Amino acid sequence: MSLKVTKDRVPDLLRAVRDLTKSEVLVGIPDAEAGREDGPISNAEIGYLMETGSPSQNIPERPFLVPGVESARERIEKRMRSAGEAALAGRRDDVSTAFEKAGIEASSAVKAKISDGPFTPLSPKTLAKRRARGRAGEKPLIDTGQLRRAITYVVRKKGDD
Repeated sequence: MSLKVTKDRVPDLLRAVRDLTKSEVLVGIPDAEAGREDGPISNAEIGYLMETGSPSQNIPERPFLVPGVESARERIEKRMRSAGEAALAGRRDDVSTAFEKAGIEASSAVKAKISDGPFTPLSPKTLAKRRARGRAGEKPLIDTGQLRRAITYVVRKKGDD
């Protein structure tokens, strides 16, 4: 009995596995595109302040990024499993698609966390400042919506800046 190879797919497999292992999905607010229309501080800086808090400025922690991604962990893991399976089958395009879907899952979950909370309520002083600007909302992290809209993801090669 003889074996006949009709198509050598090893190069496709190796390229797909290389794509898988050399890529990463980043979720958050890219500082380069984080400008705001209403002040000197960027969305990335505001996001950091909200995530970690600032005792010196009397700003409590209102973590949204890490808990948002954590809330979608199972869905993200499913997408990453799909990327691994695609790589083992030599399907490079499907690896890329799975990474993109994982990024969408994660960024959508972070946006939902911003909308849904729960967070430490705003101080009476902050609420008064909002009312003075004509804003009626009392939800932390949501005033103009710019922070939430700034949440995105990128798929890139590991080590790229």
